[in-house]
Amino acid sequence: MVFEFMRRKGTPISPPEAKASAVGRVVGFGSTGRVAWSARDTVSLARNGYVGNPVVHRCVKMIAEAAAALPLVLQDQTARYEAHPMLQLVANPNPAQGKAELLEALFGYLLLTGNSYVEAVGGEEGRWPSELHVLRADRVQVVPGHDGWPVGYEYSVGARKHRFDATGALPPVCHMRAFHPQDDHYGLSPLQAAAQALDVHNAASRWSKALLDNAARPSGAIVYRGADGAGGLSADQYDRLVAEMETHHQGARNAGRPMLLEGGLDWKPMGFSPSDMEFQKTKDSAAREIALAFGVPPMLLGIPGDATFANYQEANRAFYRLTVLPLATRVVAQLSEWLARFGGQDCVLRPDLDQVPALAAERSEVWRRVSGADFLSEAEKRALLGLPVGMGVDQGAAHD
Repeated sequence: MVFEFMRRKGTPISPPEAKASAVGRVVGFGSTGRVAWSARDTVSLARNGYVGNPVVHRCVKMIAEAAAALPLVLQDQTARYEAHPMLQLVANPNPAQGKAELLEALFGYLLLTGNSYVEAVGGEEGRWPSELHVLRADRVQVVPGHDGWPVGYEYSVGARKHRFDATGALPPVCHMRAFHPQDDHYGLSPLQAAAQALDVHNAASRWSKALLDNAARPSGAIVYRGADGAGGLSADQYDRLVAEMETHHQGARNAGRPMLLEGGLDWKPMGFSPSDMEFQKTKDSAAREIALAFGVPPMLLGIPGDATFANYQEANRAFYRLTVLPLATRVVAQLSEWLARFGGQDCVLRPDLDQVPALAAERSEVWRRVSGADFLSEAEKRALLGLPVGMGVDQGAAHD
């Protein structure tokens, strides 16, 4: 070495360093791997579910449209209001939306994300808001305080952020959320509960599309047997056979066309395996699980293999009674309680059950039984029917 002369005499030369692994030799074993589930964030679920899955799309659309179309009544303990600032605000929430569009977006975000946010514009104590807007749930983030309670809501659009202060007596944003057992600030949506069934249904659809792209799996195979069972096709013969197959036996116009074989070619038919035949049942089962998570009877979605209800009318009645009405009643009650704080009034917005066609027979029976109960007072009968205890309808607005 160049600097060998600088080493002291008698100093042993240390051996060169060599790196060694602490675990020594490792043997790797291959396995089938784990199941690959899709992302569970709000944007991915909405894209894979509402945008990319017909069952989820139909479930959300059915519930949101049915709940938004329910006739609403505003009443307190003494009267039911025909004209009121709250009714006018809900009927005309903003220049771009009407009542149906606003409520449909409100219910839709609640079903897809478990959260809905409504912004009041221009509202303050003693003054009704001038506009109502539903905020995109995927853009809103709850800002918790030191005690865990929300002190604000942050709305993000790209790099821009706007913060709503929720520390005042009248918060500008009404946050509606579904019950979540493991989250203090955000709700759990039915779509999250049905995420695994959604992945199975989407995977089955992609599998079916792959079969169609590959001519739905070849219905048979062409086997070449040369002289004495040996030999093979030459390159020219193979290219000619492929060209004839593409020209004369592919496409809808050539469906069922007989095949002429020569020169040692033999046709071996092939079919679907039992596992392939069961795949469609797996897809239908996943669709029923998605409908179950949203509370929509599979009969209303046209999913085969479900005979829970005797007829379509019974399934439709159960859909309104068990899914639409509980959701709409809770949401509009929270919305009216929040809006009533601006006007300083104690009134409740609720669905009018007597105007729901699906419940007409049921409501008629309730009216008949209550009317025939002579042991009840007039006030008790009105309370059982959901009517105010007072004397009828107030035609005017209470506070402008």
